[in-house]
Amino acid sequence: MKNAKPLPDYLAKRYLGWRATNYSDNRAWYKRLAEIGQHPRAMVISCCDSRVHVTSIFGADQGEFFIHRNIASLVPPYNPDGEYHGTSAAVEYAVNSLKVAHLIVLGHSSCGGVRGCYEMCSGRAPELDEKTSFIGRWMDILRPGYERLPEGDDEMRQSTLEKEAVLVSLENLMTFPFVREAVENEMMSLHGLWNDIGEGTVECYQPETGKFEPVH
Repeated sequence: MKNAKPLPDYLAKRYLGWRATNYSDNRAWYKRLAEIGQHPRAMVISCCDSRVHVTSIFGADQGEFFIHRNIASLVPPYNPDGEYHGTSAAVEYAVNSLKVAHLIVLGHSSCGGVRGCYEMCSGRAPELDEKTSFIGRWMDILRPGYERLPEGDDEMRQSTLEKEAVLVSLENLMTFPFVREAVENEMMSLHGLWNDIGEGTVECYQPETGKFEPVH
């Protein structure tokens, strides 16, 4: 591949530093992970946003989480049409092969993808409505959440839409037959979280109240 370039120097130095310290100090653990394979207890569907660092938030080590990242942490509805479905494939693998006990959808504040959906649905970003927009077509998944927004100012509605994205994803997960079966048989539980990046807080959706409440 002629367009590929060598690793940037600053990344190469960080890698060498990691191998000389973290890896060297835990070589036996890494060898064990390689031999026994992965057995994560939870899958986390998170946003691509570089500010959302799942393993840091939960203090997780290698092998603990099966993490899938995409724009706005969205899960599409079950649609076995024979086309490319990266998120659906990750969910299928986590549930059917890895047998995770928990499936977590993690949204966050100041989400650019959610903002794009809000602007598209409100008619302010016609370029995202174009069929050629990968972002726009992906954010179509969130249109049902936009339709549920209460009246109010843009800031409040966008913040609400961030949490609606989590709820839409949880709803769509239950359209997957193998997810529904695992949940109904109490072999797996679903969780909806929202992270305030600036405050460092995490809120969890509580079905009893229909609200996101702080994790204490």
